[in-house]
Amino acid sequence: MKQYVLALDQGTTSSRSILFDHDGNICSSKQLEFTQIFPAPGLVEHDPMEIWLTQLTTAKLAMSAIGAQAQNIVAIGIANQRETTIVWNTETGIPVYNAIVWQDRRTSDMIDLLKQQGHADLFRRKTGLILDAYFSGTKLKWILDNVAGVRELAAEGKLAFGTSDSWLTWNLTNRREHVTDESNASRTLLFNIHTGKWDEELLKILDIPANILPRVVPSSGVIGEASSGLFGIRVPIAGIAGDQQAATFGNLCIRPGMVKNTYGTGCFLLKNTGTKALESKNNLLTTIGWNVNGERNYCLEGSVFIAGAAVQWVRDGLKFIDEAAEIEELANHVKDNGGVYMVPAFAGLGAPHWDQYARGIIVGITRGTSQAHIARATLESIAFQVSDVVQAMKSDSGIGLTALRVDGGACKNNFLMQFQADILDCVVERPTCLELTALGAAYLAGLAVGFWKSTDELEQVWKVDRIFEPKMDATTRNDLLEHWHKAVSRSQGWAKE
Repeated sequence: MKQYVLALDQGTTSSRSILFDHDGNICSSKQLEFTQIFPAPGLVEHDPMEIWLTQLTTAKLAMSAIGAQAQNIVAIGIANQRETTIVWNTETGIPVYNAIVWQDRRTSDMIDLLKQQGHADLFRRKTGLILDAYFSGTKLKWILDNVAGVRELAAEGKLAFGTSDSWLTWNLTNRREHVTDESNASRTLLFNIHTGKWDEELLKILDIPANILPRVVPSSGVIGEASSGLFGIRVPIAGIAGDQQAATFGNLCIRPGMVKNTYGTGCFLLKNTGTKALESKNNLLTTIGWNVNGERNYCLEGSVFIAGAAVQWVRDGLKFIDEAAEIEELANHVKDNGGVYMVPAFAGLGAPHWDQYARGIIVGITRGTSQAHIARATLESIAFQVSDVVQAMKSDSGIGLTALRVDGGACKNNFLMQFQADILDCVVERPTCLELTALGAAYLAGLAVGFWKSTDELEQVWKVDRIFEPKMDATTRNDLLEHWHKAVSRSQGWAKE
């Protein structure tokens, strides 16, 4: 009987389900976009019920597309958009408010206050995170403080908080399991990454009741079963990881020093630091990569908020192209950027700048500027942002980068990958399977149930599609980076009154 691991990839703009076989091949894949809700500038929400329904629907569609039954599924793995905050009533199963998305900036003032109160070092030391509106803790506090009746529900033991992995698992298990894994917990501002526990001192500072938090489980291991009412028989849920940690595992960056970058809505660069939580001196995050076989693995992470989303803006906002993939051809119409630089700080700047008041700009425009120049500047901006993070990692670790493993939708763009290799002056390795987030979730789940026996076996599965080698001379590279940094400085602090 053919066997598969079902990976649920719950992303920022869509829910996707993929069936992987033992060789790591994608046997079936279905994806559904869901509504992006923008109540006001800087605010981003999702409907949690739509997240759940699109995820369940894609799982069933992916199975039916190849005639797979529940008996063919050895395990379910979950990868999810991190930091997005969902709070629900455990009696009714209904969310008390929309999901507040990781991109949302409504708690910027709250973050400023926490910094003024002198809490930044404490949060950094315990969680590995920088105080920023990006993370879940202040979003959760906002819901508790602003949605009527929510604190009363918490006092009555009828409230649950989680990121979307917790929400999916709770629904998949027919409300039996309220859990999250260590990688997702480490993104909440509430979890001590050294002890592996929710931190009472941090909960007290944010006035968050401990009884609403999920139970923390390993990233690989059976934590429950999907209800027989959903798939016909119970199917073990055996892997959970935040999307970027899942992609790091999927890219098999499982040895210290290995680095991957995911090109999605944002860009997320993770460097494996092994069992050591390396503290950054350059505004990078220290995060838990995964916990497998009782061993906690740490990563350094640099988060770029807007990457592929900038291409979507060129498509939907400027209407230069009809499909995102068309930007490569448009950018190739010009031999260089014509002096045009875009800083896509639509939701502030992430690592290593961490400026929540930065805003997007396009500079260097002349009468000779065309759509193609702006398209090219958009793609270049993605690579420039990644370069800034790589330089910060180099400064932290003292070790340069020899190769970058990549994944995510935008890495199909050959122009972007070549420019990335050029601006980093290092090799970029693109694997045959670009759905590394889903593959990582599948690996974690498959290892837990013995579908794959070891990571050594997984290394036989991972295959390279294309290697991009740097071709740019140092003078050109340095000139481009100098102008890029000048543009970044112009964007910073823009929205601060």
